[in-house]
Amino acid sequence: MRSLYAIYRKEMGHYFVSPVAYVLVGLFLFLSGFFFDLYVNAANEQSPDAPTWVLRAFLGFLALVFLFFLPMVTMGVYAEERKRGTMELLMTSPITELQIVLGKFLASLTLFAAMLLPTAGCVVFIWMHSDPRPPFRIVLSGYLGALLFGGALLALGSFLSSLTENQIIAAALTFAAFLALWAIDFGTRGASGPAGQVLQYLSVINHYDDFTRGIIDTSGVTYYLSFMILFIFLTVRSVDSMRWRRA
Repeated sequence: MRSLYAIYRKEMGHYFVSPVAYVLVGLFLFLSGFFFDLYVNAANEQSPDAPTWVLRAFLGFLALVFLFFLPMVTMGVYAEERKRGTMELLMTSPITELQIVLGKFLASLTLFAAMLLPTAGCVVFIWMHSDPRPPFRIVLSGYLGALLFGGALLALGSFLSSLTENQIIAAALTFAAFLALWAIDFGTRGASGPAGQVLQYLSVINHYDDFTRGIIDTSGVTYYLSFMILFIFLTVRSVDSMRWRRA
């Protein structure tokens, strides 16, 4: 546990010592505030469902922003370590591959949560200035879904970062993988039969949409947790292969 915390603290220091993290978080919050304002202005104030529409539209926008921002969070998790040669130090230290992977993943998840938390101010604004107020279950389920959705993408991005020494290639691979996941979602629309049901279950967006509607489905939670566990496991195997190649 102490070794895992050491990796986690090292990664958090790397994130917040670098100005890149501050620029990334600042740009994310600026875009979130800008589009939230657009949604508020676009809402039909005469409609009793306007506050709920704004909240759901804003949560959906956040999922789209993750597509562009999370590859920048994960691109250097392993690629930069391999390029600088510091990965070799980790490989020769008395730390297990699982501790390395979990420490790095939890640090990236913490950064993501730090990015996401200030957007709750937009939700507070809706809550204080709308009548009727949007159902509180949409707020809870929406942010739970965003955290699970982001965690799944971070696990995938970390795995892809472990496959290369080039941060740009890692970011490009991650962005392409995220686009492929979006493509699966488009493939589920209008699909029917067993194949359509399989595509709907595999769609990361389809599960996230349920959360934005205030539905906390155990199948959605299970899906995201399984997605994270799968790619954490694959990342552990990838890191283990680095140790094997250096042996």
